[in-house]
Amino acid sequence: MRSALVRTVALAAFVALGASTVASTAGASQIDQKIRDQQQKLNAVHDQLTTKKRQLDEAAAKVGTISQQLAIANQNIAAVQSRIGDLDAQMRSTERKLHWNQIQLAAAQATLARHNDALRRRLIDAYEQGDLGYVAVLMESKSFGDFVERWNDVRYLIKANEATIRSRRAVAEHVASIQTGLLVDEASLQNAQADANQQQLALAGLAQQRRNLLQLAESQRENVASQVSELDDTSAQAEAALEELVREKQAEEEARRAAARRAAELSGVSLPPEPGAPGQLAWPVSGPITSPFGMRMHPVYGRPILHAGIDIGVPQGTTIGAAADGRVIVAGYEGDCGNMVALDHRGGLSTIYCHMSQIFVGVGQDVARGQAIGAVGMTGDATGPHLHFQVMQDGHPVDPMSYLR
Repeated sequence: MRSALVRTVALAAFVALGASTVASTAGASQIDQKIRDQQQKLNAVHDQLTTKKRQLDEAAAKVGTISQQLAIANQNIAAVQSRIGDLDAQMRSTERKLHWNQIQLAAAQATLARHNDALRRRLIDAYEQGDLGYVAVLMESKSFGDFVERWNDVRYLIKANEATIRSRRAVAEHVASIQTGLLVDEASLQNAQADANQQQLALAGLAQQRRNLLQLAESQRENVASQVSELDDTSAQAEAALEELVREKQAEEEARRAAARRAAELSGVSLPPEPGAPGQLAWPVSGPITSPFGMRMHPVYGRPILHAGIDIGVPQGTTIGAAADGRVIVAGYEGDCGNMVALDHRGGLSTIYCHMSQIFVGVGQDVARGQAIGAVGMTGDATGPHLHFQVMQDGHPVDPMSYLR
């Protein structure tokens, strides 16, 4: 906003020149041309600065987006790593179960083998000797009752052997079935681990890509920020040079006005008091001060900056009155100030009204104290409807509170 205000002071000097005598309007002085040249230079720097600030905002937004994407990628990597940890734990548990199951299966198979071997030997004996040995046992019976008892014992023994073999075989088959299921689980876990490892590799590659992009985006942001800083310095130097030229011009005009005033007083003409003294300005609108004069954190730029006026919180469309009699020296859109009107009140005093929704006056128009010059809005760099009211004395912003009554 400072650039717009310096331009206002420069224009005030031109208007003051235009209101001078015929001799002074006969042609532009050398200082007038210097002011115009410096104003053009300042406008060019201001345009570049506006462009670079927009690029800086875009670069900062890009850094924020990539940072968010990197954070999401890192979260996904952490989730996959957690899943891999779970799979590793499941794999170790399955391997322990497989190891114990192999021991059980080996024991069951060994027992079954012993029973099968005993049965096989009995079959071999039956083939080679013609009986199973059970017949000899029966033939050694002392009586029929002894025979029946021996027959029952032999029958029970055969059934017990057969049941034992069937039981051992069932145990072996059950253990083998469990073994097969565990092997299937192990294969499934291995596939899941392979998939998770592949996902981790892909996410790691994506995260590295995001880190590379973030580094590049931060480098670009720093580069643009450096350019903005350089342009800020250039703008400040150009503004200082313009302010010095304006002060020279205002001193020239004040000397001319003082001479004219002395001449009028010597001729007996009664003149009104000079404007510009504290307490000579009326409030342009009625409302609370939402931001006073002085250094503050800029609500749009997010950095400390001089707030060269006061913000008065009033609703959209509220009528704005001129703070004092004067002449309109600016009426139009002025960058971060939005729709702006600036009034020259002579005596090195000017007032500025920013962020208007409508402008009711034109450049060169004389206005009276309290006359409507526009309506409150939020054009330019504004976060809500309000009036930014600024007072300039001899080309410098001053606290409006010492001039208002």
